[in-house]
Amino acid sequence: MAFSKTNRANTLNGIFLVSLFALSAMYIAELPFVEIIGFSPLVIAILLGMIYGNTLRHKLPAEWVPGVIFCSKSILRFAIVFYGFRITYQQVFAVGAEALVLDAAIVSGTFVLGWFLGTKVFGIDRDSSMLIGSGASICGAAAVLATESTLKSEPHKTALAVATVVLFGTLGMFLYPVLFKYGILMMDPKEYGIYVGATVHEVAQVVVAGSAVSKVAGDTAVIVKMTRVMMLAPFLVVLSYFLAKSRPKTGGQTKKSDETSKIVIPWFAVYFLLVAGFNSLNLLPKELVSVINKIDTILLAMAMAALGIETNFSKLKNVGLKPFILAGALFVWLIFGGYILTKWIGTVFA
Repeated sequence: MAFSKTNRANTLNGIFLVSLFALSAMYIAELPFVEIIGFSPLVIAILLGMIYGNTLRHKLPAEWVPGVIFCSKSILRFAIVFYGFRITYQQVFAVGAEALVLDAAIVSGTFVLGWFLGTKVFGIDRDSSMLIGSGASICGAAAVLATESTLKSEPHKTALAVATVVLFGTLGMFLYPVLFKYGILMMDPKEYGIYVGATVHEVAQVVVAGSAVSKVAGDTAVIVKMTRVMMLAPFLVVLSYFLAKSRPKTGGQTKKSDETSKIVIPWFAVYFLLVAGFNSLNLLPKELVSVINKIDTILLAMAMAALGIETNFSKLKNVGLKPFILAGALFVWLIFGGYILTKWIGTVFA
């Protein structure tokens, strides 16, 4: 056991090592030139972890590994639960039915498209296709982490999905304001904010892409994006249901033989919604909520760093360019398909 009397000290050493990477990522993310680029601490953390994991990984004592794994599994779930302190149900209601319908269409459509193109067209494995699809459809790296926890996929597949979020999310962050300023989108700032919030990958990237146009666009984009983030919980429950249904049943029809097909509810996703509900009551001072969110970012960064440490570049080399082509196809869909949906749903609710 990782925290048994004999292993506790080594496990804590592993956790401490990962926390150093997370804190370093937090510091780097606050540097002015990094803030301009819009890289979140989560992205920086996995990059730092991957650099260490592929250069000095052999120096890591084997006894410390359970601490690294604890960060990538248990701390991850805990951090996703407390991600709910970033959202209130009042925000969801404030954006109205138009944004809710748009978010639901983007999340479901993008994920299904990612799974179909990945597995049926590009011949990519199911887990990688779903991880890339979840990162593009919901909230970037955080969605990839949460989906990984449900799929129980390999660390290098998670790292690959995060890499696609970094690449195309960053590209979108710079592209969207240019499209608006040159009049190509033909949107007012509020409509542009809805479009950005519903289609850009990471929360940090949404902030940059929205605020680059105006305060109205920035505020609207963040609210729509956080509403999209809230869909992470029902998404994981539905995903768990379909994963259970897709598992082959063992021979015979006994109750015991059907256990492999049981629906495994991702309780951390349910707790995420409950925490968001509690946060909606405004019982805690804003200063305390801000501190909780800061700590939660550190915990998420720890999970990302741990995944990076466990990622081997040699495994990434074997996957080729297909995952990036898939992510690129989803990026194109988010730009054009998201634009059409934003315009169409806007006219329906006008």
